[in-house]
Amino acid sequence: LIKRDSCCNPLSMGAIKKMVEEEVPGIYVLSLMIGKSVVQDTENSFFMDVNEQVSFVCDQLAQDPKLKGGYNAMGFSQGSQFLRGVVQRCPDPPMKNLISVGGQHQGVFGLPRCPGESSHICDWIRKMLNSGAYTDTVQKHLVQAQYWHDPLNDDLYKKHSLFLADINQERVVNETYKKNLMSLNKFVMVKFLQDTMVDPVDSEWFGFYKPGQAKELETLQESAIYTEDRLGLAEMDSAGKLVFLATDGDHLQFTREWFNDNLLPYLH
Repeated sequence: LIKRDSCCNPLSMGAIKKMVEEEVPGIYVLSLMIGKSVVQDTENSFFMDVNEQVSFVCDQLAQDPKLKGGYNAMGFSQGSQFLRGVVQRCPDPPMKNLISVGGQHQGVFGLPRCPGESSHICDWIRKMLNSGAYTDTVQKHLVQAQYWHDPLNDDLYKKHSLFLADINQERVVNETYKKNLMSLNKFVMVKFLQDTMVDPVDSEWFGFYKPGQAKELETLQESAIYTEDRLGLAEMDSAGKLVFLATDGDHLQFTREWFNDNLLPYLH
């Protein structure tokens, strides 16, 4: 199972699907498309409520007889945290391994290199995020706002973030979310060390800015989500279920050899 991120992925999901099928003969690979066409899918990656996208995917998985015994999932960029929403909310069929490739699990605070080819869309997105990321209209209709995490306005984020604050247990601890995430065999997180798109890049390993400022960073292990174990990540870490991988490239830049050596073992 692959969650596409067509808005900002320099790699074709079709090429990834083909590569996996060549390396693992007989494997069934489902490349998720949100909408009825590639154009719709691209538009939805900017403008469709993420909670609706997660529900759409959950229904698609439940109706696929080839997945009823369980599946491995791989998300690219924002597709990673969306798939984490899937595992936390929809345990049937069961997700076995979640591979996050450049995902932003603590969100982003800035768009240094806006995803997409259209500069006017990027300029508009930046304006919306900077002026009112937590207004109901922007939250509902701009995907990037749904994982916008402003450390300078923590209360606003916790109260009004429709997607990220929910799946990261910022308001209440949903024990079902915790139980479902902990059912994974492995949660693999890939961080791109030269990433010029994700700010801060530590979000790819579930790290973020320390609360109340936007300069000093903290690791996942230093954060409240871990020390209070609000999501089960500390217990998963102790059990060896969290895998932190790093590669030197920019956002989503890796070689086939690196992919085969580091990620392919989790797809068997």
